[in-house]
Amino acid sequence: MVEGSWTGTMNLTEPQAGSDLSKVRTRAVPCPDEEGDHYRLFGQKIFITWGEHDAAENIVHLVLARTPDAPEGNKGISLFLVPKYLVTEPLVNADGSLGERNDVTCASIEHKLGIHGSPTCTLSFGEGDGAIGYLVGEEGRGLNHMFTMMNEARHKVGIQGIGVAERACQHAFAYALDRVQGKARGAETTISEHLDVRRMLLSMRARTDALRALALYCAAELDVARHGAGESERKAAQARVDVLIPVVKSFSTDQAVDIASMGVQVHGGMGFIEETGAAQLLRDARIAPIYEGTNGIQALDLAGRKLQRDGGAALNDLLDRVEATAEALRGHGELVALGESLAAGAADLRAAMAIVLEQGSDPENGADAIQPMPPPSSTWPAMCCVPGRWGSPPSRPALPRPGAAASRSTGPSWSPRTSRCASGCR
Repeated sequence: MVEGSWTGTMNLTEPQAGSDLSKVRTRAVPCPDEEGDHYRLFGQKIFITWGEHDAAENIVHLVLARTPDAPEGNKGISLFLVPKYLVTEPLVNADGSLGERNDVTCASIEHKLGIHGSPTCTLSFGEGDGAIGYLVGEEGRGLNHMFTMMNEARHKVGIQGIGVAERACQHAFAYALDRVQGKARGAETTISEHLDVRRMLLSMRARTDALRALALYCAAELDVARHGAGESERKAAQARVDVLIPVVKSFSTDQAVDIASMGVQVHGGMGFIEETGAAQLLRDARIAPIYEGTNGIQALDLAGRKLQRDGGAALNDLLDRVEATAEALRGHGELVALGESLAAGAADLRAAMAIVLEQGSDPENGADAIQPMPPPSSTWPAMCCVPGRWGSPPSRPALPRPGAAASRSTGPSWSPRTSRCASGCR
C-alpha cells in the first residue's frame, strides 16, 4: 500500500446507518473450524470511494461490522480488514493472474453530482460463503480504531476543499485577465479591471490563502503531537489538533463551495457552460462538506464533545496564542487595526464558548441543549484563527506571491464576522 500497488477503502456507511453508526448491521462470523484466524463477513456498504477498480493490483477494505454476541450500539462494532484478493502464497500466479477473489462484489456504481473521476460504489459482502476478513485490534473497539484514521482524513478533506478553491482561483484569474469587455479610462480592457470582478478575485484569493494557512497550522500541530520533545508538549498539541480538525474540515469545505461559486460568477454566462470548466469545480467542491462526516456533525463534535470534555481548555489555549499575536500586531503601525479586531474577535469567542459550555453542562438537556449552536460554533473559531495566522510573523522570509498584500489587508474583515457568529450563539 505504501508503494501504491494496492489501495484501500473505508467501509462505514450502510443504507440505514449514515451519521448514526450505531445502526450498522454488517455481520462478522468467527470461523474456528477453518484454517487461519479469520471471520466471514455478510452485509452491504454504500458510498464507498474507490470501492472497485482495476487501477491497483489489490484493494484492502477496512470494514465496520458486528460479531454475533456483540452488544447493541457503538460498543458492539469491530473493525475488519477484507482484501479484494485473498493474500496467499504466491500472491501472483505463474501465469500472471492474481490469487483467489474474496467474496466481496461491487453491486453498483453511483451516478453523482461531481467527482466523476472517483468510482463511488455499493459493496456486497458475503453473497456466497462470506467475505474473509481479519480483525483489526480488539473486538468492540472498531470505531476507536477507525476514527484514528478518520481524524486525519477529515483534515485532508479540508485540504481537498482548499485544493478546489485554489484551482477555482487560478481558473477565474486566467479568464478575467483574458476576457476583454467594456472600457476603462476610455480604452478597451479585460474584465479584471472592473471593480466588481476585482472584488471577487481578491476575495477568492484572500480566502484561499487564509484557509491554507489554517490547514498548515493544524498540520504543524499534528507534527508536534507526534514528535514533540516531551509528553506534556505532545499532549497539549494533540488537544489543539482535536479542536482544529473539525474547524479545518468544516470551514475550509464550506468556503471552498462559496469560492468555486464565485469563480462561476467571474466567468459570467460562460461559467454556466461546461466548456469553461468552472461549473465542474463547483460540483466537485460540493461533496467535501458532506463526506467524512457532514459539517453539521463536525460542529456537534466540537461543541458537544471537544469543548465539553476539557471545559474549553484546548480552545482557550488557542485563544491565548491568538491574543499574543494580536498584542504583537499592535506594535506595528500598519497592523494595529488587524491586532485590535483580532483581540475583539477572541474576546467574543471566549464569551460565546462560555455559553456553549454552560448549556452543554445542563443535566436535564445535556447535548440537546447545544443543538441550535453547532453551525456557528465550528465557524467562529476559524473566523478568529484565520486572521491570527495572517498576523503571525513568518519564521523565514516569504517568497513574493501575487495578491499577498491584498490577502493580509483583508484580515481585519474576518474578526467582525467572528463577533457576528458569537452574537448568534448568544
